[in-house]
Amino acid sequence: MNLTIKQQLEIKIRDAVKQAMVEGIFPEDLLIPEVQVESPKNPEFGDFATNISFPLTKILKKSPHDIAAILIKYLEGDKIIRKTEVAGAGFINFWIAPSRLHEILAEIEVKGERYGSSNIGQGKKTIVEFLSANPTGPLHVGHGRGAAIGDIIGNILDFCGYDVTKEYYINDVGNQMVKLGASLQVRYLELLGENLPLPDEGYQGEYMIDIAKKLYELEGNSCRYKDVLYFKNFAMSQILEDIKQSLLSFGVHFNSWFAESTLYQEDMIKKVLDKLKEMGYTYDANGALWLKTTAFGDDKDRVLIRENQIPTYFTGDIAYHCSKYVRGYELLIDLWGADHHGYINRLKAACLALNYPKESLVILLYQLVSLSRGNQPVSMSTRQGEFVTLTEVIQEVGKDAARFFFCMRKSDAHLDFDLELAKSQSQENPVYYVQYAHARICSILRKARESGLEIKSYEKINMSVLNLSEELMLLSKMSTLQDEVSGCARSFEPHRLTIYLMEIVAIFHNYYNHHRIISSESDITDARLFLVNGLRIVLKNTLSLLGISAPEVM
Repeated sequence: MNLTIKQQLEIKIRDAVKQAMVEGIFPEDLLIPEVQVESPKNPEFGDFATNISFPLTKILKKSPHDIAAILIKYLEGDKIIRKTEVAGAGFINFWIAPSRLHEILAEIEVKGERYGSSNIGQGKKTIVEFLSANPTGPLHVGHGRGAAIGDIIGNILDFCGYDVTKEYYINDVGNQMVKLGASLQVRYLELLGENLPLPDEGYQGEYMIDIAKKLYELEGNSCRYKDVLYFKNFAMSQILEDIKQSLLSFGVHFNSWFAESTLYQEDMIKKVLDKLKEMGYTYDANGALWLKTTAFGDDKDRVLIRENQIPTYFTGDIAYHCSKYVRGYELLIDLWGADHHGYINRLKAACLALNYPKESLVILLYQLVSLSRGNQPVSMSTRQGEFVTLTEVIQEVGKDAARFFFCMRKSDAHLDFDLELAKSQSQENPVYYVQYAHARICSILRKARESGLEIKSYEKINMSVLNLSEELMLLSKMSTLQDEVSGCARSFEPHRLTIYLMEIVAIFHNYYNHHRIISSESDITDARLFLVNGLRIVLKNTLSLLGISAPEVM
């Protein structure tokens, strides 16, 4: 596999440190720290930069600037490096040789829709469990963020060579589901003329009345004497169907829908409890069964079986995760709402108690969303019925804008969703700005074809004419797509792709506004058409990972 420019620089920097060791300038037993290469936000600081001098300072007892000055001597003259400089307190900045940047276009030509992909996952069997909203009501705007982030993480991991399953965990047992059934029973009996109060903390939303009407349309008054379980199952089936339709319109696809009741059918709860007891990590106290989670870093031990002999939600969670391991998954990724922060340590402790590798379970948190219309905040409650559904948001701003906005910030940072901005067709709207770049390129390529021009192959083009600073900046940015995607996969931070897109299209729009792509100079026209077509592929591939369309006309 071809190394990216960034990867090549990382190797060359390590080699420079090694050469200084060989020549006695650095001690021969020097432990080389991890080499980090980044793309500076300001193009005046080059295509790439490294801070390698700073972690070496304590070891070598030299200033970062002096260390950088030593290393730069071993880096100058390399064929892929056009220029280097020591900057600031000791950063090393790199400008890449145009000939190496031009090679990016050859790689894009060959790889096409796979450009930016990698095999860092090496086929590792991975399960991404996300959203998993209790089937007690429609998805609201807050759920949308978890759905988008989880779906995109799955896409990124798949693009990086992981064997990915996206799973929705259906909580179909427990007290909340009983209340759901009781709430529907009351609404149904109201249609038959009975006037009963809703259960305490029952579900009051209008959607429950709609479900009751649907039941009455199908069954008439024949359900008057059905038990709560019947109403629970009917309500759950209707709500799950609504959830699936909402997700379909949102472009979210699950490979697996796993019901909590399956754990009881397969006796997984008992198997997990027996194993924990056998390993000596449980004890009885005050009539309850406890797990020694403090032995694995939790702040206190946790109850597995209550005094009434009913398993806790925690026990169900352990069994569910155990089922993932039993099904052969090597990497488990959970995406939870930030209000579940307190559950992280206890679940990780339980998995450690069961001898599963610590690094095999990754739990990510996402903050909920503040939504406003006309600067007026909208409150949301799945029981009071005062919520904006995900479907309503999609209908108002569109799937693409919703997914982009949900993924614009790091998942554990609060998100303000500006509906008016998301709907606007202006460069202030980031998703419009990005999609317009793709449509603009498609328009250029159409005009070229209409003029009888064709996009030639790489070897037939004089690439040396691509020497403007904006062209080299574009190529430099295009070269980092694989690094960006791999970085997202390692850090589980899909928001980095929205940042990448906004940065690269800003370079393109500026380039387009100052330079003609199609001109009377055939060499320049051929090269620039090849350049923008390569950029089109980069934009489309990145938008595809985000689950966002790449329109050809806007």
